[in-house]
Amino acid sequence: MSDKKQLDTVSLEKKWYKHWESLKVFESKPDERTPYTIVIPPPNVTGRLHMGHMLNNTIQDVLIRRARLLGYNACWVPGTDHASIATEAKVVHQLREKGLSKSKVGREAFLEHAYEWKENYGNIILEQLKKLGASCDWSRTRFTMDENLSKSVVKVFIDLHNKGLIYKGKRMTNWDPEAKTALSDEEVIYKEEDSKLYFINYIVADEDGNKTNETVTIATTRPETLLGDTAICVHPDDERFKHLHGKTVFVPLVNRRVPVITDTYVEIEFGTGVLKVTPAHDPNDYELGQKHDLKVIDIFDENAVLNEQAVLFVGKNRFEARKEIVIALEENNLLEKVENIQNKIGYSERTQAVIEPRLTEQWFLDMKKLADPALKKVMEDEIRFFPPKFKNTYKHWMENIKDWCISRQLWWGQRIPAYFYNGSEYVVAETKEAALELARKKSGNSSLTAEDLKQDEDVVDTWFSSWLWPISVFDGFDSKNTEEFNYYYPTNVLVTGWDIMFFWVARMIMAGLEFKNQIPFKDVYFHGMVRDKKRRKMSKSLGNSPDPLDLIESFGADGTRVGMMMSAPAGNDLLFDEKRCEQGRNFTNKLWNALKLIKNWEIDEKAESTLEIETAWIEAKLQKVTQEIENSFEQYRLFEALMSLYNFVWDDFCSWYLEMIKPPYGEKIDSKTHQKVIEIYEKITLILHPFMPFITEEIWQQLRERQAEDSICKQKYSAIEKFDSELTEAGEEVKKIITGIREIKIQLKLKKTDKVSCVALCNDFSSIKKFQQTIMKLSGINDFTEGKEEVQGAPSFVSGKNTFYIITEQTLNLDEIKEKLLKEKAHAERFILSIQKKLKNEQFVQNAPAKVIELEKKKLSDSEEKLKAITESLSNM
Repeated sequence: MSDKKQLDTVSLEKKWYKHWESLKVFESKPDERTPYTIVIPPPNVTGRLHMGHMLNNTIQDVLIRRARLLGYNACWVPGTDHASIATEAKVVHQLREKGLSKSKVGREAFLEHAYEWKENYGNIILEQLKKLGASCDWSRTRFTMDENLSKSVVKVFIDLHNKGLIYKGKRMTNWDPEAKTALSDEEVIYKEEDSKLYFINYIVADEDGNKTNETVTIATTRPETLLGDTAICVHPDDERFKHLHGKTVFVPLVNRRVPVITDTYVEIEFGTGVLKVTPAHDPNDYELGQKHDLKVIDIFDENAVLNEQAVLFVGKNRFEARKEIVIALEENNLLEKVENIQNKIGYSERTQAVIEPRLTEQWFLDMKKLADPALKKVMEDEIRFFPPKFKNTYKHWMENIKDWCISRQLWWGQRIPAYFYNGSEYVVAETKEAALELARKKSGNSSLTAEDLKQDEDVVDTWFSSWLWPISVFDGFDSKNTEEFNYYYPTNVLVTGWDIMFFWVARMIMAGLEFKNQIPFKDVYFHGMVRDKKRRKMSKSLGNSPDPLDLIESFGADGTRVGMMMSAPAGNDLLFDEKRCEQGRNFTNKLWNALKLIKNWEIDEKAESTLEIETAWIEAKLQKVTQEIENSFEQYRLFEALMSLYNFVWDDFCSWYLEMIKPPYGEKIDSKTHQKVIEIYEKITLILHPFMPFITEEIWQQLRERQAEDSICKQKYSAIEKFDSELTEAGEEVKKIITGIREIKIQLKLKKTDKVSCVALCNDFSSIKKFQQTIMKLSGINDFTEGKEEVQGAPSFVSGKNTFYIITEQTLNLDEIKEKLLKEKAHAERFILSIQKKLKNEQFVQNAPAKVIELEKKKLSDSEEKLKAITESLSNM
């Protein structure tokens, strides 16, 4: 064993990860065992490890390592997502630094640059996951643009198109002017912000089309869009504006005469009761425009810069134009007033650009047919959600699902397999050759050539490849390779943040049912978002997010993992505090020090063991805790599982059992007890291994002689065994007795040399008497015997239904002791009141994890018992 006083976690982590990789313990191949499969939520190829990744992958690693130890054929598939928008932005920036652009280099050369960038930087996050201890099968690493995965995307597109579920249409979409592409509704993040509401006067025209002195006021947050107005709208029953029905008004500044239309869509009580209608730049206005056959004037180009159709402020971006149009309105006495308001602004999730509603031609997927069976599987618990509360969120979205805009105006991604000819006619096929054959048949023109075909320039949404991830990583669309797919699919559990429930989880369920007629996973574990102590989401821009690699360097991977898990009750947001990682590091040191203590004991091979009952107790207690842990795992309550184990190791094993069996200074431990403590510590390392892989491997290796090919990762253990509940209860009683004796000795200011005995008035002394040697040793008393009646005048304490009297030959200052007991009594009463108040607080009881509530109730019970003991001692005095 190492003689180092301080644990060198950096060297330890490198050593054991290299060992695991050399033994290939993470690799999985189909065999006779039951599989346990997890597919990683593929991080963006542009990504670096952040706090959300660290939480997500720690949870997955805990589950997969546990499955491995339980004898399953554990397979955790890693990989990365090509992240169309983010990666393309990186490559465009890189080209710009070289004085180049997308348009200059062309599509083929651009893709070469993109793949080169991916090869240089794309796997950084996977290497970082290794530092965390992630036990992925790295031989299975996949990328969403791997050849087979890309072929799967094309096959699926063609299949859905042939079924009539994919169609092309001109619709109002969310436009990202930074990435210059359309986005789906789920890729828009809405933020509440300070904004302004502009009240603008539109001049009413007379029957001859001349301006009158009458105006109508309209409120808008986007005055620049009035340049594209083609009507104003009022409610047909609004008495204030009935005289305007059938009339026209002049759009300010551009003086375009537009009709006054009526529609019940307008709310009479909202705003001024009059709505400006800009069909090209608002989804609701577009619907009104279609209904009333209004002209569509698109005033923005792809950069959100005003174009020629705007007439005014051409070449200005939308925000510059807003400032100038407000000045122009004021100069022309057309601005009534401006009010400060709060409203929601849509931002692109990837580029953070303000979204511009824009009318574009896109490819869409009809989602309703796919959503119905996917909703049923979750609501009937064929796919289980943990926590179950997320079923309602899922249900609401699925019942109100919209068609998915799947095309993106990018080059990095799977190109849409549509080939156009004769203008707008097209066919969909896997290759240009197949497309040509279809086009000739469809058009009846056998003279068409490959040069007559032009493939769609767009790529599919990144999520259109990742919704196939659980199928495609096992080549499930390849009819020649079915063994692995049939073995590993469906997967066991998906671990993800609830924020991508719609982006990814729901869509994977739809894909699994549509293409394989099977669910993709049996369970979904939703973890919360990582937030700081002020409940703010962690981000680099706020400067409130530590670098996970810095945490690992400071606290070790095991300490950091424990710190994350301690902060992460299932489904609730994680309020991260670095002190939790410090607590994790301290726990690592505790385990290390326990090993050093055990290894430093000298062994007496001839001595008889007198510690059988103590060892039997800790074994029974460990099995009881193991069952608690298994129950927690069944419900994906990993926080509670870890806390059960943490408390057992720190309290029962280290603070109690090792003290019970520790030989007096200068003496030896008997070989039987020593062998037992080695066995028990081995089992502890196995159960703890999923949470703390590095320190448990180190301890397991040092507990006894091992072979070079040995690893804790290759071990098996049985999770459920029977245990002696009476013995565990007796052991808990013994701990309370020892604690009670120690407290009274402190109260009485007794010295170590003072002779002290304890008389127990018990219903069942026999179960406690078995621990007589330990009680005397750890409480520092000379005798522990059973009594038949109360010992008058002796200080006492109560534990359960038992009373214990402390007898000493020393002269006691009863007044001083009484004063101290009265202070302790008052303190105990205040503490009890505070806990009772907390437990009566409905908000606390509803929001706190069950384990926390249970802990508070235990504190209350222990404090009430302590108060009873103090009261009893005062009574006896």
